[in-house]
Amino acid sequence: MIPEERPDGPGAGQESARLQEAGGVRKGSDPLAQSPHGRPQSRRARVRQQITKELRMRTGAENLYRATSNAWVRETVALELSYVNSSLQLLKEELHELSGGRVEADRPEGEGITVPMIPLGLKETKELDWSTPLKELISGHFGEDSASYEAEIRELEDLRQAARTPSQSEAGLGPLMAYYNQLCFLDARFVAPPGNLGLHFHWYDSLTGVPAQQRALAFEKASVLFNIGALHTQIGARQDRSCLEGTHHAIEAFQRAAGAFSLLRENFSRAPSPDMSPASLSMLERLMTAQAQECVFEGLLLSSPEGPQDCLAQLRLAQEAAQVAAEYRQVHQTMAQPPVRDYVPFPWTTLAHVKEEYFRALAHYHAAMALCDSPPAAEVDFPMRQQALRGHPAASEPEPWGTGLPQKPEERRKLGKAHLKRSILGQEEALRLHAVGRALRTVDLLQAVLTQALRRSLAKYSELDLEDDFLETTEAPDIQPKTQQKPEIRAPSFSRVKVTDIFQRLGPLSVFSARNRWRLVGPVHVTRGEAGFGLTLRGDAPVLIAAVIPGGPAAAAGLHEGDYIVSLNGQPCKWWRHAEVVAQLRGVGDEGVSLQVATLLPRAEPPGTQGHHRPALGALLRSQKECDWGAPTPARAGLRPFLGRSRNARRSQARGRLSPQP
Repeated sequence: MIPEERPDGPGAGQESARLQEAGGVRKGSDPLAQSPHGRPQSRRARVRQQITKELRMRTGAENLYRATSNAWVRETVALELSYVNSSLQLLKEELHELSGGRVEADRPEGEGITVPMIPLGLKETKELDWSTPLKELISGHFGEDSASYEAEIRELEDLRQAARTPSQSEAGLGPLMAYYNQLCFLDARFVAPPGNLGLHFHWYDSLTGVPAQQRALAFEKASVLFNIGALHTQIGARQDRSCLEGTHHAIEAFQRAAGAFSLLRENFSRAPSPDMSPASLSMLERLMTAQAQECVFEGLLLSSPEGPQDCLAQLRLAQEAAQVAAEYRQVHQTMAQPPVRDYVPFPWTTLAHVKEEYFRALAHYHAAMALCDSPPAAEVDFPMRQQALRGHPAASEPEPWGTGLPQKPEERRKLGKAHLKRSILGQEEALRLHAVGRALRTVDLLQAVLTQALRRSLAKYSELDLEDDFLETTEAPDIQPKTQQKPEIRAPSFSRVKVTDIFQRLGPLSVFSARNRWRLVGPVHVTRGEAGFGLTLRGDAPVLIAAVIPGGPAAAAGLHEGDYIVSLNGQPCKWWRHAEVVAQLRGVGDEGVSLQVATLLPRAEPPGTQGHHRPALGALLRSQKECDWGAPTPARAGLRPFLGRSRNARRSQARGRLSPQP
């Protein structure tokens, strides 16, 4: 609520009255807040103040959580952090909407109202200083001038900042995926197992708000991947599912979210926070699959015939609704089991239970529509099983009711009435559960959906109920779940965001990474002999000396098999292809060529200097951008692929060995 301004001074009340008469402004209110532009601005300011207050409370609670060793105090503080985390997510969502992130269109009445989905909040993190550890690695391990990499480090920091606050739309996936891909480059280049970068990565739990930290870069990657999945859930929840296009977009988003959580569960086992534990990720994966299945049902509902006269279409809708109910039953059971139930939000558990009851009731409603509003001569297998078959594992196939739908109108009416009765009871139960665990939302769409479905079922039941109908019908059988479109778990499309290794100037990852050690040899001068330079080249970026002829010019200059050419006549050539190096050597005259090579060392041997050997590569190498090098292709580090003599290597010896110029 916007605070009212009280007029001060003599005559202020009369002046306020005159302003009220002239402009129609309510007495005691802020004129700016009453203007069309002032109201959103005042609300944004109020929301920002509340966010600042919640952040201060979180900082104090976090400090107490880290400082205390009392279990009771930590449990109390963790509960307070979960409240603060929920408030922050709601406030940030409200601020995003006030800032124009989502335009609230007038929702259509009746059939246009859709059931709300469960979006997942993003994990939050603190500022991170990449400069110190990366500069130490660049100067210490790679031997480069760390000051020349200020621009690359700043680009990495800017990319992380953009990934911290992505927009809640498809455009927000770009910074997250770009940063994730860049972290993969960083992991391959700078992290040598079992080491780390010497940084503490701080992230807050998405479900509880409890802080967690790790020194491993894998924790940073996992948190970003979690946020990619969470953003997909928000994109899916924001789609307009009253049209087929929006429904298809929502299905795709929830499938991608399930794929992100599945990928995270399979590749990240040491979770320091509850939201990334295997149990939580399994629950989130099932939840996203259920929501995708719900969107499949909504799409079929939109594409079904306008009238309820198509019996087969109504039976398919009944089975699809039963399938959605079965999916949400599994989700609700997973949420109710420890340890997930200890930190999953209670409104989530309630909503999953409500949807289970709602879609089971909806299945019975469509079954009743197939019975009562379809032509009596329709002969289709009715997908129902008798109550007696429940709990019997031997009954693998559903028993149809007789040989098809009952043909007599009275039998169809009674069976349809029985299904409507179960539908009404289920919808009333859904409304009761919803009233118990109602989420704090200004517009409660779920209640409108449940109320509308209940009224529709009651209206149909009153049509079938006759005055002389004193006999109670038997309970309607269950609807067998079945779907024509099972949602697929799809991993996020990382390839859609093309990135280049920020630190590609350090050289190809196959050689120049923290997992390898090397020493620089040269520059050495190699003259042309009668049989050429006496060496065989193989591979690209960097080019490998595959063989050295004993007694030849290359052997005399101190070159060995397995060396990588990194400089040719003072030109950096770590990213050159085989043909480019060969072309340069063919053009060399009798004066010879100056080569600089990198010799890989055993992992246990530190790089050293002997004679003209130097551990640094950067002193004689120019910028990759100045030489117009291409983008790197990540390759696995190691010696075997480059030192082993293969059939391709023997085949390339003839064209790789250089002969003297005529």
